[in-house]
Formats: sequence, C-alpha cells, structure tokens
Amino acid sequence: MAVTISILVARLIFGAVFVMAFVFKFADMPATANFIAAAGFPMPMVLAWLAAFFEVALAAAFLTGAFFSYASYLAAAYVIFLGFAFHGPSHWAGNQAEFGFFVDHFTFMAGLLFAAAYGPGDKLVWRIGQTRAG
Repeated sequence: MAVTISILVARLIFGAVFVMAFVFKFADMPATANFIAAAGFPMPMVLAWLAAFFEVALAAAFLTGAFFSYASYLAAAYVIFLGFAFHGPSHWAGNQAEFGFFVDHFTFMAGLLFAAAYGPGDKLVWRIGQTRAG
C-alpha cells in the first residue's frame, strides 16, 4: 500500500509541476518568449508555444500513466536542457542562487529517471504505450 501511495503521489507531483509550467506559459506567452530570447535562442515565440504544448503532453502522461516511461525520459532530457540553458555556469557569476537552481534540475532529473525505470505503478494507469526500461 505504501508503494502504491508513493508512486501515485510522485506521479501527481510530476504532473503538477508540468501543469504549473504550461499554465504560466499560456497565461503570459510574451513573457515566456522574452525569457527564451534573453537566453539567446532564436524564434522565441515559436519555442515558447512548443514548450507549452510539450509540457501539456508531459503532464497528461504523468497524470494518466500513458506513455509514462517515454515521457519520463523525455522530461529528464528537457529538464537538464533547461538547467543548462537558463541556469548554467554562465549565470553563476551574476547570481550565486543560479547555481542552486541549476543543481535542482539534476535532482528532478534523477527522480524522472527513476520513474522511467520503474514505471507508473499498477493503479490509476492508462496502459497505452507502457514500457519498462530493461
């Protein structure tokens, strides 16, 4: 029972993180695009929309369990990319707190990799695209 509850809570947390991310993006897409542009990326508005829809898909996967392991691997790659792009070494000199934000991305990635390896559990799972790393 404790394992099932732990897995469901973890899925809820993963899903909630990505729900918050896409809600903030949709609420102020120009601000998101400006943040992306400030990091030096081209086509910031296109990237902002792509990121928002990607986060919708990740949230759906975590909350339903559909394509869970695939979504976990993709989210891990996305999170580490975001860590380097927006909080990486070039940001540390100007603001030491950025190093903490950078390291937090690795902790999140570790949880996502663990989730990818062990799957969405047996309860409240839509079993489409389900796989386990082997």
